[in-house]
Amino acid sequence: MSSMHSQPMPDRPRAGAARLRGFLLMLAAACAGGCQALLPDASDATQVEWRSFDEARGALEAIEPFQTRKSTLNENGFDPTRNPAVTILTYPEIVQRFSAGSALRPDEYEPGIRTCLAAGKECSGYAITARRIKRDRIGNFWLDSFAFRRETNITGWTFNGLILFVDDLVVYTVFGGQPNLHELQIMRNPLGPLQGWGEALRPRF
Repeated sequence: MSSMHSQPMPDRPRAGAARLRGFLLMLAAACAGGCQALLPDASDATQVEWRSFDEARGALEAIEPFQTRKSTLNENGFDPTRNPAVTILTYPEIVQRFSAGSALRPDEYEPGIRTCLAAGKECSGYAITARRIKRDRIGNFWLDSFAFRRETNITGWTFNGLILFVDDLVVYTVFGGQPNLHELQIMRNPLGPLQGWGEALRPRF
């Protein structure tokens, strides 16, 4: 009489758990590669036609003191009614700029400044302030999402300039700013999302 041997049945629960574990590992790997794209970003830019610091500098350097007229500037993009980067300065505001905290005597200023200050109410100016700054959140998606660690890469440029007029004639120009802004901002919260709760529960005296 022949004996029958039973074949071992496959462990279906274990096989299913292994497949699920493999799927979760694949999902985690895919998320690790793509989740960083889900981090927020922000930008802060003055709405001007200058796309870089060099373009803004070139526009100002094209102005020739004691030759260029205000009407020409307005046609070339410096019209304060159309360019949000341009602010009109009155004579008292110009006097305050050059007198507050200055160690120079009036006769030590550059000729264009002296001419403008001596012109009284005929002296006016344009203050130019433009910027283009981008903030990108980088680093680990999960640490950022739960506020444990947030890294922000800040890039861009800032530009500021000054144009002085006597009546309609440009008498002085100067510019400054930061051509290449690049900063890394790191914020760490050891308690993550609970950090704010701890500060809120701190007794105030």
